[in-house]
This record gives sequence, C-alpha cells and structure tokens, in this order.
Amino acid sequence: MKTKRRFKWHLSSNNLSELSAQARVWLADDWMRVEQALGDQARQLQGKRILLTGAAGFLGFNFLHFFSYLNGLERSGERGRSKAIRVVAADNFLRGYPRWLAELAMADANIEIRRRDIVKPWLKQDSRFDYIIHGASVASPTFYRQYPLETLDANVTGLRNMLELALRAHVDSMLFFSSSEIYGDPPPDEIPTKESYRGNVACTGPRACYDESKRLGETLCYIYAEKYHVPVKIVRPFNNYGPGLRINDRRVLPDFCSDVLAGRNIAIYSDGSPTRTFCYSSDALTGYLLTLLSVCSGEAFNIGTDGPEISMRDLGRLVAKLAGEDRGVECRTSTDAAYLKDNPQRRCPDLSKARQLLGYQPQVYLEDGLDRLLQWYRRFLPLEESIQ
Repeated sequence: MKTKRRFKWHLSSNNLSELSAQARVWLADDWMRVEQALGDQARQLQGKRILLTGAAGFLGFNFLHFFSYLNGLERSGERGRSKAIRVVAADNFLRGYPRWLAELAMADANIEIRRRDIVKPWLKQDSRFDYIIHGASVASPTFYRQYPLETLDANVTGLRNMLELALRAHVDSMLFFSSSEIYGDPPPDEIPTKESYRGNVACTGPRACYDESKRLGETLCYIYAEKYHVPVKIVRPFNNYGPGLRINDRRVLPDFCSDVLAGRNIAIYSDGSPTRTFCYSSDALTGYLLTLLSVCSGEAFNIGTDGPEISMRDLGRLVAKLAGEDRGVECRTSTDAAYLKDNPQRRCPDLSKARQLLGYQPQVYLEDGLDRLLQWYRRFLPLEESIQ
C-alpha cells in the first residue's frame, strides 16, 4: 500500500510566520466562545476524522482554526493524539492558496491539505470519515457570476459525490451549506423568514446559478436522508462575516472595510436602502456545529442573527465610525447593468427553529463584531496572500 504524501508548500517549519502564530492567539477568544456554547457536545468531535471541502475559503478558515484550537486543548491536557480531531482539508484552490492555510497545517499535524476537485468522485478506498462538512462553493456574487458552471457543479455534482461518500462511509453526520439566497426576495409578511417559506427565486438571471443550485442541493439532501437514511443536515447562512473573510471577496462588508482602511469614502452601488442582518463568525460556527452534531437529519436551519436589520447606508456609516475615519457614504451607479438584478430588498431570519431544536443563540453584537473584523484586517491582512 502506497503512503500518501502531504501536499507540499513553499514554506517550511523553519520560516513558519510569527504573524500566523499571533493570529491564532488573537483568535482564541472567538473559539473559546464557540467551545463554551457547544458545551459537552464538543466531545463528540474528539478522535474523529473529518472531511472538510472548500477548506481555503471563509468557512474553511473558521472550521479549521476551531478544530486546531480544540486540538491544542487536547495537547495541553496531555491526552495525546488519540483524542485529536483529524481533518482532511480539501479544495481545488480556484482562488489561490491562502498563506494562513499552509501555516495552520504546519502548526497542526492533524490537518492534511489535499488539492481535490469534488466534482470528481471521491476515491472509494478513502472512505474512513466520521463527519463530512461540504462547504465547497462560490458564495460571492461577483465570483459565482464569473464561474457559473463551476458554482453549479460544486453545489450539485460535488454534493452528490459527498452524499455518496457519506452513504459509503456510514458517517455520524454530514453538513451541507445551502444559503439564505434560496428564499429570493420574500414579501414583507415573510420577514423574518422561516424555514417553511418556499421562496421567490428567479430560475434565470445572474444569481440563478447559485440560488437554484442550492435549492436543488437541498432536494438531494432530502432524498438521501429519506431513501438512504444518510444523516445529512442543511444550514442556510444569513450574511456571515468575521476574520478570514477575504478583503477582496467583493461582498459588502469587505468592500466597506477596504474603503475606510484605504482612506476612501465608502461606496454603495445602490440607493443604500436594502437591509440585512449580519452574523459574526463565532456565532455562525456555533450554529453550524450544533446542526452537524444534532439528530435532525434531512432538516434545514436558518443560521444567522435576527437583529439589528440594518440598511446598507447605515451599515456604511457604522463601519466608518468604528474605524475612526471621517468618511462619507456615497451612493453610486454600478457600470455592471446586472449588478442589482434579483437582489433581495430585505433579508432577516426567523431563528425560532434553531433556538428550539438546537439551543442556538447568537451572542456577538454587530458593533463588536465589526470592530473585531476591522482589527483583523489591520493586523493580519498579509495572511490572506496566496503563496503559490
């Protein structure tokens, strides 16, 4: 039997970045909050082998750092490798190899990086997984419009491959990342939006590749749960943000932060009236893990925060205030004619189901989360650089 070789990076243990080590210490407060919110359920992860797809993205950043944080607690408690969480971190690296991922894998030998295209079937001989977290997708509108077929493939074919792997591996649980985008543009009487709302979504147009493939992905999960008893769960994220969200991601908060940190007025490519709620990454991660570790197979859960619902204009003003910058907010017209096509006017989740069945309760106030995001960009932005 051939020994598998770890992915080779243009770094060595001798030049492991001090900046990366500082970032892991700085992030510990977030992961401690998640650990406390999970309580005894976190023990279900001990000694398990996890497959995480989309490892180089925002979701991967949070999952991998948290798992490594738990592994650090195991080492400090001298309980040994038998209790460590072992993670296969898979990605096709369509948007590059972020430096943080390479350095985190060097800091924790339990994280194994693999370049994999999950649109291709997973090798049958490599099916020893206890959990599968399918986060591979293209979530930023700018980029899923640039890669529409790749987006469809990850959300449908890639998911089908992961469900087949989950069936074959008899996993304890699998998590699929759907999206709040599956609701489309709900009418006022459906906001806050419950999971039972069926959506108002365009099946053609610039957002359809993402929205409709996520809806079909949920159908696949339902079929595998009902027909094959695969313990798959579905989460619908509502505007998550926090450390690890690339400043060039082209979503609203990275754009606002980029503007103020560069000394520019904040640019809004709308009239500033659309409203959203924003959920800080530690709260979102708590919700995802509570869902993964639950017994609610085939179920979908809104994960986010239900307040405040803030307009883009007021959000821009708040970012400028927290950054300590005397900057204005300018409403502009995008040169991209399809920029706002099918863009929802409001987005706010009803969290009743997640609170009742999962015990989920977001904790981080918007001002505190935004302040922490700005601190991240100021201190650790070089970790976003691609190294290859």
